[in-house]
Amino acid sequence: MPCLLCQPAGAAPMPLPVLLRSLRHREFRYYFLGQLVSLHGTWMQSVAQAWLVYRLTQSSLMLGLVSFCALIPVLLFGLFGGVLADRLPRGKLFFAAQAIAMFQALLLAGLTLAGHIQVWQIMALAFFLGVVQAFEMPARHVLVAELVPRGDLGNAIALNSGVFNTARFIGPALAGVLVGWLGEGWVFFLNGVSFIGVLGALHAAGITGLGAPRREGSAREHLLEGLRFAWRDRPIRVALLMLAAVSLVGVPYMVLMPVFASEIFHGDARTLGLLLGAAGAGALLGALRLAQRADPYGLERVIGSAALGGGAALVTFALAPVLGLALPLLLLIGLSLTTLVASINTFIQNQVPDALRGRVMALFSVTFIGIAPLGNLLAGALAHWVGVQITVVCCGVVCAACGLVYWRHGRAVVPPQ
Repeated sequence: MPCLLCQPAGAAPMPLPVLLRSLRHREFRYYFLGQLVSLHGTWMQSVAQAWLVYRLTQSSLMLGLVSFCALIPVLLFGLFGGVLADRLPRGKLFFAAQAIAMFQALLLAGLTLAGHIQVWQIMALAFFLGVVQAFEMPARHVLVAELVPRGDLGNAIALNSGVFNTARFIGPALAGVLVGWLGEGWVFFLNGVSFIGVLGALHAAGITGLGAPRREGSAREHLLEGLRFAWRDRPIRVALLMLAAVSLVGVPYMVLMPVFASEIFHGDARTLGLLLGAAGAGALLGALRLAQRADPYGLERVIGSAALGGGAALVTFALAPVLGLALPLLLLIGLSLTTLVASINTFIQNQVPDALRGRVMALFSVTFIGIAPLGNLLAGALAHWVGVQITVVCCGVVCAACGLVYWRHGRAVVPPQ
């Protein structure tokens, strides 16, 4: 395979296999490799933070509260992030967000290594990072669409999901080892250092110079314009409703993994790394499977089937008596839910015009990430009262029911090709 970093600017795209075809484009290649470095640190911090909270509190409710603090800013500010992504230079906005996230990780590391860390500080820093992500995610979605032509967009989205889930597979396993060896503080520090990769890649490829077309009108008018478009386009509206349902009941199982690791399977941080790594491996397989699709047609059937299969796997995982059975089920859960989310992402990106992409994809982020804290808080509270196994069973049943409805009726809202 040709060297991915050796192609000079302005050269013709290099030949690559179908699976990697969007990496022909130099700017996307740099972005992809930078994310590959940075996201490993992000997942390591996520696992270390969850373990630190559970070690300090021994409470599933506190796990839900910290996750709520991390994600609720997307619900509060995500739509405004989409407006900015359609009005400001996307490359500079994304670069600034990554630099601020680096500062957050180093501050969290300093407090932990100094022995002064408290749960309220973790909550505050999680909320701060959530605000950054509310503005970063729409810029990232639009940026990916700008780095490749529309014909390679589906592949670029799938590869972007693939690099996220590669880190989701490897990062938790590394975190499990490093937390036990070095402690949570050094894992937070390594995450801070990992941002050098993405910042350097963005600068080297000239991505920070990418801008946005000049928009007439106020931010409020632009926000309402994006909301009206998403509501009036029935296929997008139904896809977002499906995404909201899965975000509320399908995704929150992740926040309960420290409880499964400690209380159900009687393990430690390494057990948590194995559980999250298995889900990440499945997610990676789902992303790579989507990357091989030549076109976006038929995704509505994929969406419904993935929700149905993921819900069934959640129910079975919740009742699994041993770790050896739980791991392959988590792989199936990760595969199903990533297939669903990435399919909806690709489906919407192929429906939306470029002028509205930032705002509609901000709505995608708000629906997926912004609703998740409500689900996490609900799951944490329910697990506190009835136990984690019953909670995950209930979530799986609702997820499967939503998938069945979408699978049976989703084709009716998609115009014929």
